[in-house]
Amino acid sequence: MVEPRITFLSDYGLDDEFVGVCHAVIARRCPQARVIDLTHAIPRHDVHTGALVLRATLPYLPEGVILAVVDPGVGTRGRRAVAVRSVEGGRLLVGPDNGLLMAACERLGGAAEAVDIGESSERLEPVSATFHGRDIFAPVAAALADGVPLAQLGVPLPTDSLRRLDISVAVMTPSGLELHVLHHDTFGNVILDGHIDQLAQLGVSPGEEVSVRAPGGTFEATVAHTFADAAPGALLIYEDSLGMLALAVNRGSAAEMLRAERHAALLVTAAR
Repeated sequence: MVEPRITFLSDYGLDDEFVGVCHAVIARRCPQARVIDLTHAIPRHDVHTGALVLRATLPYLPEGVILAVVDPGVGTRGRRAVAVRSVEGGRLLVGPDNGLLMAACERLGGAAEAVDIGESSERLEPVSATFHGRDIFAPVAAALADGVPLAQLGVPLPTDSLRRLDISVAVMTPSGLELHVLHHDTFGNVILDGHIDQLAQLGVSPGEEVSVRAPGGTFEATVAHTFADAAPGALLIYEDSLGMLALAVNRGSAAEMLRAERHAALLVTAAR
């Protein structure tokens, strides 16, 4: 029998007890579950980045429950706590109904079933107004890992009522490839909403140069396979490990060079 698994993502960081307490709650309810800490370094309150990371890493996650907590609206009226089953694969996702779960769920064909777990019989009592990760999400995720049916854990919700985020996509325009910044990683690499095959539509190949117009100015970038394909300090555009287009500076920070914050539009054209 395969051990139950829970993949855990949050913005809790590791300086406080939050992650450890959630692990402890899971261990009390389902001691046989293995918890995989995907990341707890999502920027604080950054639902958008949490959703993108969850969606991008989904192909690498094992079967089991996904527990995701980036919850700036915790305890406020109108914010629901939910558990969702995906159409494809019947994957189970637990977290706040603020868009965090749905980008990943839509990659799995959308939501087949959803329940409001705010009053779940599995929740801890008393429920803190500010720590639903411990009191609601972790125990419900553990119950799902232990085989409790989704329908028994909450009140049914219409799947079309689940909140979705507006996530940008790259578009080819008469002026060039318009891309948008999804987020920056800790190395200063700028993750974009396009794919490597879109560069081919510009008529450029690996090793050639493109022009990148960004808030910080216009820059030349090498179309590269890896960082060392560009000189130290030089800008490159490449396909990152999750299949997205990204901009990097070899041994530097593209985020600092381009001064392009999240959602900023960039225009990439063939270098003249």
